[in-house]
Amino acid sequence: MSLLPITLVVITHNEADNIARCLDSVPFAAEKLVVDSGSTDDTVAVARAHGARVVHQDWLGFGPQRNAAATHCSHDWILALDADESLSPELARELEQGLPALMASEVPAAILRRRTIFMGRAMRWYRPSVGEKMARLYHRGRARWSDARVHESLRFEGSVPTLRAPFNHVNNPTLVHKQLKVLRYSELKCLDWLDKGKSVRMWQAPFVYWLSFVKDYVFRLGALDGWRGFIVAHTAASYALYKRMRYYEMRHHPESVRLAEAALLRHGIER
Repeated sequence: MSLLPITLVVITHNEADNIARCLDSVPFAAEKLVVDSGSTDDTVAVARAHGARVVHQDWLGFGPQRNAAATHCSHDWILALDADESLSPELARELEQGLPALMASEVPAAILRRRTIFMGRAMRWYRPSVGEKMARLYHRGRARWSDARVHESLRFEGSVPTLRAPFNHVNNPTLVHKQLKVLRYSELKCLDWLDKGKSVRMWQAPFVYWLSFVKDYVFRLGALDGWRGFIVAHTAASYALYKRMRYYEMRHHPESVRLAEAALLRHGIER
């Protein structure tokens, strides 16, 4: 596979178990860049062993961290993957064949389809996990990540192409990982709400769980994936409810922001 003038960017923190698979899945990238926020495991060593250049960047939040990472790239075209994501062989071939024409055009980005691996195998029916469309390939002069601490999105103007083959996402290898992620993402989302002065709206809380559960289990076809679909719908609904309860606490007990940050750091979870 010939090398193409594109940078694979991965932002990491304690991803030693995942980073090799991610980096090795993009053999055509002329540059592989890992932007690490202070891993205490072997992430940095493994990344370097698999051909990546590693730079340190203190954690800024997902959106700002991705924008900071883009400034370290040697190429304008960037493929952004998370450490628990990797290209399928089919997508790697599609990109190798299509990237030269794409990079010669004036388009700002391209949409990739993400396939989720949950509890050891791919989800078959649950809509957000089957071909979820995500902008991950872009020109850094024509697109930029939003500044959100979490649930960031790539911002650009104009129409963009969508690739056919999927990339893979190993979504939370255990439910323990999932719950830790819920704690971290909830904290980040609530801090964004706090910065914006969002109203609390606790009156919504009794309805949030059930509306979210029905949306994912019924309308997004989680039910067709059996008990795994039930678990996904439950964890999504629990996350929707917990965010609102945690935000209520932040607004009514401001000291909880500092106390929670210290508790998360004791468990190796950076905010």
